[in-house]
Amino acid sequence: MQRELNEECAVVGIFGHKEASKLAYFSLHSLQHRGQEAAGISSSDGKKLRIIKDRGLVTRVFNEQKLETLTGSSAIGHTRYSTAGDDSILDAQPVFARYDLGEMAIVHNGNLTNAQTIRKKLIDKGAIFQTFMDTENLIHLIAKSDERKLLARIIDGIKKIEGAYSLVFLSRTKMFAMRDPHGFRPLSLGRVGDGYVVSSETCAFDLIGAKFIRDVKPGELLIFEEGKAPRSIELFKPTPKHCIFEYVYFARPDSNIFGKNVYQMRKNMGRELAKEQPVEADMIIPVPDGGIPAALGYSQESGIPFEMGIMRNHYIGRTFIEPTQEMRDLKVKMKLSPIEELIKGKRLIVIDDSIVRGTTSRRIIRMLKEAGAAEVHMRISSPPTTDPCYYGVDTPDKNKLIAANMSADEIAHFIEADSLSYLSNEGLLRSVDGEEATYCTACFTGDYIIDSE
Repeated sequence: MQRELNEECAVVGIFGHKEASKLAYFSLHSLQHRGQEAAGISSSDGKKLRIIKDRGLVTRVFNEQKLETLTGSSAIGHTRYSTAGDDSILDAQPVFARYDLGEMAIVHNGNLTNAQTIRKKLIDKGAIFQTFMDTENLIHLIAKSDERKLLARIIDGIKKIEGAYSLVFLSRTKMFAMRDPHGFRPLSLGRVGDGYVVSSETCAFDLIGAKFIRDVKPGELLIFEEGKAPRSIELFKPTPKHCIFEYVYFARPDSNIFGKNVYQMRKNMGRELAKEQPVEADMIIPVPDGGIPAALGYSQESGIPFEMGIMRNHYIGRTFIEPTQEMRDLKVKMKLSPIEELIKGKRLIVIDDSIVRGTTSRRIIRMLKEAGAAEVHMRISSPPTTDPCYYGVDTPDKNKLIAANMSADEIAHFIEADSLSYLSNEGLLRSVDGEEATYCTACFTGDYIIDSE
């Protein structure tokens, strides 16, 4: 429930379908959980690129009349949560530009770790930036490249950037999709009708009736041209370091990412947590919605009954932020409501996917104890989040991450739980049936793959 870590973004690309912009729109619906600040779509009819983007949810930004103006058989789309940059409309994506070879639009999921270095060099050479986004660097790199062909310019630009990126480029006649050599962020390829789709998550495929083909490989560039199957170039040797927090928190449970189903991975985390951190209790309840699969796994492994002891109101949007404690507590109660008759007098195990600052967990535990819970034992289906992410996740500074500054016992006291335990790093890797070598776990370990500026 507690969205104290914010999703990076989502990208989608449709190529070779007469309803490209509408399919992009519905795909963005499925990917809305990855970004709620802004949305945008750019389409091409082979002669001209058109773009609509604005702040807000997908349903606010688009309507049928607007989608009708986005003509053509190719389109790219984006939902955004700011990880780098401002929150103005200028920083919504796609990023669009006209240059000597024509027109181009780009969407990007992730963070470029050398963005500031590139920007400074470009500004020193006379480049004028309109936004604070990493993505705009690529527009300038492509526009200023000495290469004559678009593909060569894209390759030239990509070879100058570092960090986490799933990119989709749209020109008037072609589409390109690229994933960084480590494959930090997910990106999948599918078939829709006679055309193709790339998307941050496969849940978008399910909605638009697309057939999953495969994941885009780390370091792979795909080129989409009319009447041809996608062409693949291995631009970098793949060295997978997939973001393990996608399984813990970000991705939708019905998606398959990095070759595995997210829902099943989260259930596995709950099973491992029950083995590692058992406690005597009468009932297991999840913090909705993020804790549900792990709570089911914990229940199945431990034999302790699972109940939906907390109900979530899905119709609460963003609320004003009040400075008083009373109003902050009320804000949590607007979203979550305990079932008093179910939990009164019970010893509870409360399962959540993470604790960031601890303030939301404390309000939830207070709410449960006010409803009559005899004991509340907090169990977290991931390791302590001790370090910020530089690869596309909006995390607080280290001094604001509670696990970086307190022990588990100290956090338990702060959140007013009777006990608190986390899943271990080893348990998390067992849960996803993976080796440490193939995952990025920097937010739990501080072992960064790429240095950040």
